[in-house]
Amino acid sequence: MSEIKDVSSGAKADLQTVVKAGSHDGDTFAAAETQKKRGTLSDLITIIASGFALISDGYQNNLMTMVNVLLSAQYKEQYTSAVKTRVSNALLVGEIIGQIVIGLTCDYWGRKTSLVWTTAMIVVGGILATASNGYTIDGMFWMLTVSRGIIGFGTGGEYPASSTSASEAANDMTPKQRWPVFIMVTNFPLSFGGPFAVAVFLIVLSACHQSHYSTVWRVCFGIGCIWPLSVFYFRFRMMNSALYRRGAIKKRVPYTLVVRYYWKTLIGTCGAWFLYDFVTFPNGVFSGTIISSVIKDNSIMKTGEWQLLLGAIALPGVFLGALMCNRLGPKKLMMIGFTGYLVFGLIIGCAYDKITKIIPLFVIFYGLMQSLASAGPGNSLGLVSSELYATGVRGTCYGISAAFGKAGGAIGTQVFTPIQDHLGKKWTFIIAAICGVAGVLVTYFFVDDVSGDDLRVRDEKFRAYLVAHGWDGDMGEDDLKATADEGIPSAIYDENQTAVKTTNH
Repeated sequence: MSEIKDVSSGAKADLQTVVKAGSHDGDTFAAAETQKKRGTLSDLITIIASGFALISDGYQNNLMTMVNVLLSAQYKEQYTSAVKTRVSNALLVGEIIGQIVIGLTCDYWGRKTSLVWTTAMIVVGGILATASNGYTIDGMFWMLTVSRGIIGFGTGGEYPASSTSASEAANDMTPKQRWPVFIMVTNFPLSFGGPFAVAVFLIVLSACHQSHYSTVWRVCFGIGCIWPLSVFYFRFRMMNSALYRRGAIKKRVPYTLVVRYYWKTLIGTCGAWFLYDFVTFPNGVFSGTIISSVIKDNSIMKTGEWQLLLGAIALPGVFLGALMCNRLGPKKLMMIGFTGYLVFGLIIGCAYDKITKIIPLFVIFYGLMQSLASAGPGNSLGLVSSELYATGVRGTCYGISAAFGKAGGAIGTQVFTPIQDHLGKKWTFIIAAICGVAGVLVTYFFVDDVSGDDLRVRDEKFRAYLVAHGWDGDMGEDDLKATADEGIPSAIYDENQTAVKTTNH
């Protein structure tokens, strides 16, 4: 095997299979080389398609920011705070279900099949949202609620399916730069979707001469169907990664052992994601409402312009995090980002009455709080959730972690208005500061440092742990399928990934 040391990790696994079978003729090696090239092309397509598709997720997550303002102006009596919260939360509830279901199925069915399903759900939900109607206004809002739930199932499923496939593809294509690459094809599109949604809204609103509100929000929902459709063909043609084809567990998944091995990590990723989304989601959904409340003329166009600036200020944080992640590491980056909640949350909250009288200053400070959050937990949560878990359960654990985040977002959205009404608007920022402190503590005690090693290293440690505790199932699929203990390292690892004994496999 020394003759193939220079080939890529994915291709190396394929060539090992060829050598094991005893086939040394030129045709077989030519076939393996073709498979290698096809795998490399598939990895590239997976990375690009993941980034482009996640723009639609960011778009859908942030579209209601301005649509809430518009619907409140169009239906002043019918679009009550309860209806507004219900429509906004529908996406989050759908995302929670999608993250758990697709998280499980992308480990069982494969990344490709799951991505095709999530794309279809976003398109179907977007079409239904565009066509929302009813015998009454309330009936129309219920159809919009259901439609947004369907979209949420698709966008929620994108989190584990897109992120795990992008992480595995980047591991084989650019192992040394996979962290920045991962951030730029996951959190950057999600963050970019915010100002992009506002920009589309403003263009459509201007085209409609700042009237015909029903046309505005319907067209905006319809435009949201374009991005997932644009990558549907490429997702249909992609391959599952070499990591997945070797590490998948499709039968007799030892969930008890998984929990014993990853309990501490799950507390860290689930807890940190809950705190992050508890703050960032309601602030995203209701930021347009907050800004409109401090603008004197209450203009929808003026609110949208300030909202666009707010979203744009958050984007540099994503770039800064991508540049610094290799140097600082995802864990430190998360803690710095949560500290941003503490600092700017307290500044805005304690000086709310004065700072809201200077709208540019308020928007800048608000944007800086979100920018630091994007640089820290926004960038790092997906990264650590895809790196810390083995391939066989990566989608499941990622989906559970992200679902806890969206549960935090749903709860935060639900309590956001009552907090404003009963405690005052400044308390939404003070509570954000408190969540920042909790986020730092959870990250410090429960999130492990990510080493940057090839993801196969963690896969092999996990397999060794399962074998040491009596699991003897099959792993992988197609050409890379093998029994659990085939090729595991000589050391057996406990749940803290510490070698406890040796074995001769």
